[in-house]
Amino acid sequence: MKIGITCYPTYGGSGVVATELGLALASMGHQVHFISYAMPHRLNQFYENIFFHEVEMSSYPLFEHSLYGLSLTSKMLEVFEFEDLDLMHVHYAIPHAVSAYLARQVLRKSKKNLKFITTLHGTDITLVGLEPSFMPLVKFSIEESDGVTAVSRFLKEKTLTNYNIEKDIEVIYNFIDVEKFKPQESEIFRKHIAPNGEKVLVHTSNFRVVKRVTDAIRVLAKVKKEIPTKLVLIGDGPDRSECERLARELDIHKDVIFLGKQDGLTEILNASDVFLMPSQSESFGLSALEAMACGIPVISSSVGGLPELNIHNETGYIAEIGDIDRMAKYAIELFTNEKRYNNFSKNARERAVKNFDKKLVLPKYVEYYEKILNS
Repeated sequence: MKIGITCYPTYGGSGVVATELGLALASMGHQVHFISYAMPHRLNQFYENIFFHEVEMSSYPLFEHSLYGLSLTSKMLEVFEFEDLDLMHVHYAIPHAVSAYLARQVLRKSKKNLKFITTLHGTDITLVGLEPSFMPLVKFSIEESDGVTAVSRFLKEKTLTNYNIEKDIEVIYNFIDVEKFKPQESEIFRKHIAPNGEKVLVHTSNFRVVKRVTDAIRVLAKVKKEIPTKLVLIGDGPDRSECERLARELDIHKDVIFLGKQDGLTEILNASDVFLMPSQSESFGLSALEAMACGIPVISSSVGGLPELNIHNETGYIAEIGDIDRMAKYAIELFTNEKRYNNFSKNARERAVKNFDKKLVLPKYVEYYEKILNS
């Protein structure tokens, strides 16, 4: 197949999943064309069967604001026409599904049929989509998609309920390469971040308020009273300065390590003991899955699709949003009970391998593509 993929080229989960999906499809012999305003960050070298088409932005005095949605539509039309695509797969409803719909309408005039699939990742439904001004557009773009997938059962139900949609939505979970994310030695980095044998908590996100990264810092403050511990924070975003301020205010800034955006996640995860995900909204939790694949138990909030991924008292622990005391208690429990920690670590790795390996999930996408193309 020749497949067009449009995603946000950022460090967020939707961009990562879309990129990894494209890479996996290309490795199977399919031709994949990425269409976006910048190169997705995981496409950092040459890959066979992968092509990138940059959406050019017009700068004309009359247009005070960016016309990205329309520029994207134009680029979709161009790539579909000249690369003879079979299918467009857009990740995130706004504005990608709307742009794909417009492209399809334009092509219908010339008797050509562009079929497109929309994958819903979370905040396009739970946050952006609930803006009153966007709701009709999100609902329309979902209903007009030839196929729709969601990354968790929670997100599927939320979409059907919030938008009063009767559309069939296929749940296809996020996936990872379990040969890349796996337990391995990381002693050198471990000694660098915890030179005196401290325990290590880790969190990775795009540092938006909804990720509640400040909760992870407060958890560290409580755990440190019982056990020497460090907190490693991976990523960057609008809430980072508040996190730095809070660490200084609690006088634990020397034990909070801000690494910024990183690509070498496996080394960092394998130098850690417990992964924290205290989010107030999370449709799946890809970064938690990456930790689990490395055998790192997860302590997460109970929101969204997280209970579908992290099984309480088996692969980690689940607490209510903002229950910092309980999260700290769970961390101390794992740090002090070696037998339980080892069981959770083994269970986390097993769950990742048996349920979320790309070799298991990728065929579901290919099967769905074929179903939509033949419908």
